[in-house]
Amino acid sequence: MNKKYTLLKTDTNESWDGKILFRIKAKVAFGTVLKGELGGYIEAEVNLGISGDAWVYGDARVSGDARVYGDARVSGDARVSGDARVSGNARVSGNAWVYGDAQVYGNAQVSGNAQVSGNAWVSGYAQVSGNAQVSGNAWVYGNARVYGNARVYGDARVYGDAWVYGDAQVSGYAWVSGDAQVSGDVWVSGDAWVSGDAQVYGNAQVSGNAWVYGNADLLVITPIGSRNGTLTFTKSDMSAATGCFRETIEVFAMAVVKTHGDNQHAKAYLKAIELAMVVFGL
Repeated sequence: MNKKYTLLKTDTNESWDGKILFRIKAKVAFGTVLKGELGGYIEAEVNLGISGDAWVYGDARVSGDARVYGDARVSGDARVSGDARVSGNARVSGNAWVYGDAQVYGNAQVSGNAQVSGNAWVSGYAQVSGNAQVSGNAWVYGNARVYGNARVYGDARVYGDAWVYGDAQVSGYAWVSGDAQVSGDVWVSGDAWVSGDAQVYGNAQVSGNAWVYGNADLLVITPIGSRNGTLTFTKSDMSAATGCFRETIEVFAMAVVKTHGDNQHAKAYLKAIELAMVVFGL
């Protein structure tokens, strides 16, 4: 029996697909909610847990088979629909929309105009905000942040203290982790990894099975070249190293052209040099 709240049949709203939703009113005090306090709108009791401190505030709407439970809060003009789940201490606010089979839980926050959809998961202390979109089977967790106009989709993973922002896109089976930052118009796709303290920004693209990791003084890319080797750039001495070769980046560029001409390996190496210059801020 629901002793937590009641649905007000005289105060209604509509969901995005035209379903009738009812404003909720607390029957008892719980958490920060007072007895008699009005909440947002839900379609039916299945949408909001009758145990825990979960609540729908303001003009927020929860519909379909979506569920908000635990100590989760949905507020502002946010929408939760489809088969979505918002639980734990999660917060969905602003104009955010969580739908499909998406799950937002733990201490995660989804705000602004952000959208979380498909089978996406947002968990831990992760934050998705701005106009960001997380969709498909993507996971955003840990202390990760996705914001701006960024998109994370496919089977991508963004976690740790990683940030993805600007117009960046992370897709496929790509992983962005650690303290890595991906921003600007960057695309990270395929089975690529960006980790450690690496920064990828500007108009760079990291794809295939590439790895980019390291810190402000180090950039490592692998696999690359005809032998699928590892290429390491070091900012302190402006060097490039691969296999037994270690020279300045300038000498490395000349060696690439001499050895590979304009074939696909040369193009990959030269793009890697461009990326190193961007990452090192040169």
